[in-house]
Amino acid sequence: MHQMWSEVQPVDRYQVSLNGILHEYDRKVISLLYQPLIGTNCYSLYTTLWNEVEDNRLLSDEWTHYHLMNFLSLNLREIYEARLKLEGIGLLKTYVKQVGEDRKFIYELQPPLSPEQFFTDGMLNVFLYRQLGRTHFLRLKNLFADQMVDKQEYKEITRTFQEVYTTSGDNLFQDSDANDASKIGMDEQFISRSSTSKINIENTDFDFELLMAGLNELIIPKSAITKQVKAAITNLSFLYNINALEMKNLLLSALNAEQEIDIEQLRKGARDWYQLEHSQQLPKLVDRLQPVLYRSNIEETNTQEEKLIVYLETISPRQLLIDISDGSEPSKSDLQAIEEIMFQQQLPPGVINVLIQYVMLKTDMKLTKNYLEKIASHWSRKKVKTVKEAMELAKNEHKQYQQWADNKNDRKEKRKKPIRTEKIPDWFNEKEDKPVNQENSEDFNEKLKRLEMIKQQYKK
Repeated sequence: MHQMWSEVQPVDRYQVSLNGILHEYDRKVISLLYQPLIGTNCYSLYTTLWNEVEDNRLLSDEWTHYHLMNFLSLNLREIYEARLKLEGIGLLKTYVKQVGEDRKFIYELQPPLSPEQFFTDGMLNVFLYRQLGRTHFLRLKNLFADQMVDKQEYKEITRTFQEVYTTSGDNLFQDSDANDASKIGMDEQFISRSSTSKINIENTDFDFELLMAGLNELIIPKSAITKQVKAAITNLSFLYNINALEMKNLLLSALNAEQEIDIEQLRKGARDWYQLEHSQQLPKLVDRLQPVLYRSNIEETNTQEEKLIVYLETISPRQLLIDISDGSEPSKSDLQAIEEIMFQQQLPPGVINVLIQYVMLKTDMKLTKNYLEKIASHWSRKKVKTVKEAMELAKNEHKQYQQWADNKNDRKEKRKKPIRTEKIPDWFNEKEDKPVNQENSEDFNEKLKRLEMIKQQYKK
């Protein structure tokens, strides 16, 4: 929250500019292809900013962020987060200047990728496929594709300009005057369509030095690693989490007879490698880590809780489930449940990790989907974004969550049960009693031992 307030405040003024004219077809592309990835808040912000620019203009009037908050019925933090997502996906560029004690922003809307660029992007199309599934993905692709017109049996008879029009050399003065009148001022620009830029992944984690050092000049010449190949390597390393050593092997398989890297082959090789490593699955949100924006920035971990926070911020939900299961791959149903919640409730990976830990310790190490969804929905309404916020809310609402968990059991079984001491995460200070089936206690305790192994990772 502190970071957000240091970057934008309600009284700060802004104007909207367009990087070239936007067409109604762009609205369809953003609505159908981008919205499933960025969410409704981002879509509403983009279209609202777009509508503030009058037809045949490139710059809007000046407004404060109060106006934007009231118009969208969103708080400033939600607008700020939506802005960052639009920037990250290439639909917005933000500029700021200091005017005395105030700030003034320019929000420059960028045109979306064309459908062809989107479906051949190699990253956005993969995420959309994972989000919608094959059936809806193919339906959308068909909306933006049509039958090619076969003109092979036709002969073109189009006339050229000089065949239709004639020119006269009698009015040279008027020609010069027309050219002078066509010029615009130094501070003006023509309203036109700008070219669309693909997403630029600045992946500082990928070790290009190690990659280049490991390449054998006799096999892969360094000249083959062009600017376009480097951009493809960066995107693929981000999308599929490929390190430098693994990328070297993929480059070898993508080298063609002309000693050049075939980027399409490199993409295919990366996709095949990932599916082989992850049982035919494509990248999912459960493999993502907590965004830097929502991390605690703890430099020294002096307490067990701080160590746990850092651990949950720097591990993916999938890896957390693997650690809990003593190295075993999570079940498909568990991963699907977690991924659906991440998409539907828009909760960051670190918050999902807190949810997983809490729910598994409350329900005999099982991920009960209805219970997960109920708490996740509550956290989403509370706008929980950080690990610490999730832990604090779980502490404060513990009794309510316990009641949700017990209601289902009460309906099934009303007889008196043996009592045991309930296990809850270390970041809880108080303990309560919860009924449990005695015959499952040994299995439950065995799974708790696995969870202790996780705790050792942040106690070191």
